[in-house]
Amino acid sequence: MGNAAPQRAILSLEEQAASSIRIFQPAETRLVVLVPALNERPTIQNVVERIPRAITGVDRVNIVVIDDGSTDDTGSIAASAGAVIVRHPHPSGVGAAFQSGLRKAIEMGADWIVSVDGDGQFAPEDIPKLLAPVINGEADFATASRFKDPRLVPHMPAMKRWGNQVVSRLVSWLTGARYYDVSCGMRAYNRTAALNLSLLEQFTYTHEVFLHLSAKRMKITEVPIVVRGQREFGTSRVARSLLRYGLNTLRIVFRFYRDYYPLRFFGRIGAMCLSVGVMLLGFLVYHYARTQSFSPHKWAGFSGGGFCLLGCASLFMALVGDMLNRQRVYLEELLYHTRTLVSSDSRRVP
Repeated sequence: MGNAAPQRAILSLEEQAASSIRIFQPAETRLVVLVPALNERPTIQNVVERIPRAITGVDRVNIVVIDDGSTDDTGSIAASAGAVIVRHPHPSGVGAAFQSGLRKAIEMGADWIVSVDGDGQFAPEDIPKLLAPVINGEADFATASRFKDPRLVPHMPAMKRWGNQVVSRLVSWLTGARYYDVSCGMRAYNRTAALNLSLLEQFTYTHEVFLHLSAKRMKITEVPIVVRGQREFGTSRVARSLLRYGLNTLRIVFRFYRDYYPLRFFGRIGAMCLSVGVMLLGFLVYHYARTQSFSPHKWAGFSGGGFCLLGCASLFMALVGDMLNRQRVYLEELLYHTRTLVSSDSRRVP
């Protein structure tokens, strides 16, 4: 009985804190449009000015241009067109630019976030169409799709289109859902999806977003939209080299699969190594039973023992990785709630 009152006081404080978050209602809904840009002087003003300021269901539209270390006046032109500028001191990659923009959008208390490239390949007028399923609650994340509707497939080099198809099939296989275009940079997120993103890759963010949100069971949809197949000015920062693009994509997928499914990843490696090791040792035992000699197949014993050791080590890594993965889940949950508090604080009306 002596501890009942203090315990009740603690619970009361927790309930009050939770209540203060739940009952807060923003005075207006906010859309933040992110525009990563590097040396986009010819197109950035046109892109920023064409972004719709009046969208059904949205009270305020803010535009954030992430100037990723441009050597021209991309940033100043975007600022004069009405955008908020986040500047990197030197080029860091499209993925790093999106992460900076995402942090800024969360700080601004965004209800929805849309990303468009600054090169003019996307029509900003299509933002309401892309955003509609997210605002209506049909999806947590919507991406423009260049290939879902065969009538809207843009003209592009055959190798580039083939590369997009291969990556889409790979991501579809890993996530267990059919996607036609996982590389398009025009996308829309609701608050839940944005606050759940924990991205690390600097080269690009497109595939990592699909993998992370799929792993967190977010609702994902593709919206067929007309997209220009080639840039009007300059060259692509991401796909200028298909070999480099492919290798970086494989690296991103490899890291995701290793980090999110370590038991499956290392477990399969361990099982294969153990299977080979047991077969080699079994062959050596069979040979010894027939000839009463290990020669001339001593190699099978050394090789089999080595594979068994590798298999056991991989299984041990699978167990350790699984434990670390559980810690990652807890940390991402803390990150989500921390971002929620930061975003809510920025939306409070004095």
